[in-house]
Amino acid sequence: MAKATLTISSKNYSSWSLRGWLLAKFSGLDFEEIVTAPDDPSARAEILLLSSSILVPCLRHDGATVWDTLAIAEYLNDVMPSAGLLPDDRVQRAHCRSICGEIHSGFTTLRASLPVNLKGHFPGFKIWSRAQADIDRVWFIWRDCLEKSGGPFLFGERRTMADAMYAPVVTRFVTYDVKLEPRLKAYADTIMAMPEMKEWIAAAREEPAEIEELEVEY
Repeated sequence: MAKATLTISSKNYSSWSLRGWLLAKFSGLDFEEIVTAPDDPSARAEILLLSSSILVPCLRHDGATVWDTLAIAEYLNDVMPSAGLLPDDRVQRAHCRSICGEIHSGFTTLRASLPVNLKGHFPGFKIWSRAQADIDRVWFIWRDCLEKSGGPFLFGERRTMADAMYAPVVTRFVTYDVKLEPRLKAYADTIMAMPEMKEWIAAAREEPAEIEELEVEY
């Protein structure tokens, strides 16, 4: 069987690529990265939220081609069930899928106002009221999950697809200096301390290309 491949775009700017990559890492799937340059037109459209469809990350494995992040998560849960990308409990699985679907399809103001930029740091960044409403909702989701599970991850001791899906939000809070209450900061610190996140961020900082539209403080 040919080795799996995962096509991604910029490690510095692409939240979707980070999600897909973390999901593959969490699953334990052996895969090879194929990186599309940030100045590729399709990659720029995706990163700048100008594309009506998002075709990266794209996982190819054993005859399957899967390009939607939630579909990748479900596919990996099917082929690597022992990885525990979904909680064992039926009710928790439903909750996990629900909050993954919410971050996948919503929070558009948060995405547009606080774009992922791992090399950037903007202390004192002014957050618009509509973006703050999205942030408040993220905080509610995290509090609810952590209170029920006890942490350190959203559904307890084991990382799930939810942690991969919300990891780019954690990086946004770091980049734009969003202050967190102690329990939420502990969760954010847990995500940022994962070896996979350290590996991704180190690679992001080595990327030579910059997207000028995302380097402006506004």
